[in-house]
Amino acid sequence: MNGYVFTFSGAELVALGSGALWWRDHGLLCVSDLHLGKSERIARRGGVSLPPYDTRATLDRLAADLDSCNPATVACIGDSFDDLESADALPEYERLWIARLQAGREWIWIEGNHDPGPVALGGAHHAILRVGPLTFRHIADPAAQAEVSGHYHPKVQLRLRGRTIARPAFLVDRDRIILPAYGVYTGGLRSDAGALCSLMRPDAIALVTGSSVYPVPMPRNA
Repeated sequence: MNGYVFTFSGAELVALGSGALWWRDHGLLCVSDLHLGKSERIARRGGVSLPPYDTRATLDRLAADLDSCNPATVACIGDSFDDLESADALPEYERLWIARLQAGREWIWIEGNHDPGPVALGGAHHAILRVGPLTFRHIADPAAQAEVSGHYHPKVQLRLRGRTIARPAFLVDRDRIILPAYGVYTGGLRSDAGALCSLMRPDAIALVTGSSVYPVPMPRNA
């Protein structure tokens, strides 16, 4: 399994290269910001047409993580769909694919700002989820502790071998984890943005995703 093992609020977690968070002791796989149906939503609103494969590519990624981890519970912590109409517009093939991924597992949809209500798919729907010492929600609460959230699509910009690269990343400090976006067509907010710098403590780290996962000090403006 491609991942970085770390302890957070007494829980041993694994940040996976895909952007998922794996909690083996509870058999829980957590993903955020799948934004399924994004290309359909952009086309519906008259935007630039994108190849309509984003949902399938994201579900392929999720299926691979489910095969690797075999979780008992999957928590999708918000913005699982690009909007509610995107969920309604899913082709039958993709609806059945999601149903197969859900089979035999507890599946939890956490409300996001793009999909604030229940969708017509299997699974439970919650505003927040509490498991052991951890609280899962979509948007970070600045006053919270032991919190796992998403929403911001954090990424880091690094200089490697004379070139600049940008990668999705987990942001971690002693109070919270902010997950990267899991969807393949999602953009990102650089870690030096004010919203993220105000949420994360000065000693926060970034776990850079990709073929391997590695920690760096969270990049900030000097």
